[in-house]
Amino acid sequence: MKQCLKLLAVGLILQFVTSCKQKEKFDKEKFFPVLSFIQSQVADIDTSLHSIYKLVYVDSLRIDTLYIHRENFRKEAKDFLSIPDISTAKYQDRYTEEKIIDEMMNRVLLIYTPLTPEKEEIQRQEVLIKPDPAGDKVTNIIINSVINTRDSAVQKRLLWKIDESFQVTTIRQLAGQPETTSTIKVVWNEDE
Repeated sequence: MKQCLKLLAVGLILQFVTSCKQKEKFDKEKFFPVLSFIQSQVADIDTSLHSIYKLVYVDSLRIDTLYIHRENFRKEAKDFLSIPDISTAKYQDRYTEEKIIDEMMNRVLLIYTPLTPEKEEIQRQEVLIKPDPAGDKVTNIIINSVINTRDSAVQKRLLWKIDESFQVTTIRQLAGQPETTSTIKVVWNEDE
């Protein structure tokens, strides 16, 4: 009987310790899962009937318009789909979250910045949310990234307009060459 009571006591203690650790995990606030959100947008587009087209601007001099086949959409969205997921535990201690409520615009802005910018690819990540009693709606996601190598520096400014379009502006500086800027905008459901 004493053996059963000891086992029961040990079991209760282990359950209490485990539940405290789980509570600790749930108490830590999570960052907004930008990568998962974009992946769900891409999955929706995979099954939509919208026409998809791409506008290409190179140094503001040349504009090309191309229609995109649905099966090529993921390839066009690769810059978004390959970003580091800073909402995972691996990145949680490397970024800070700032919440700003803009009452005039009726928006909530979540801003993520690295604690040590020189070590991180994602320099800034913003999520714009429109509060609504029926359910808040994410409206835009903005991501700024920088990749530096020995002979080049590449900045990418990514904008995802929820359920409408995305845009990637790339600023490339190669050693000994002038800076080039290109912008690609992919549209699938935009009112223009």
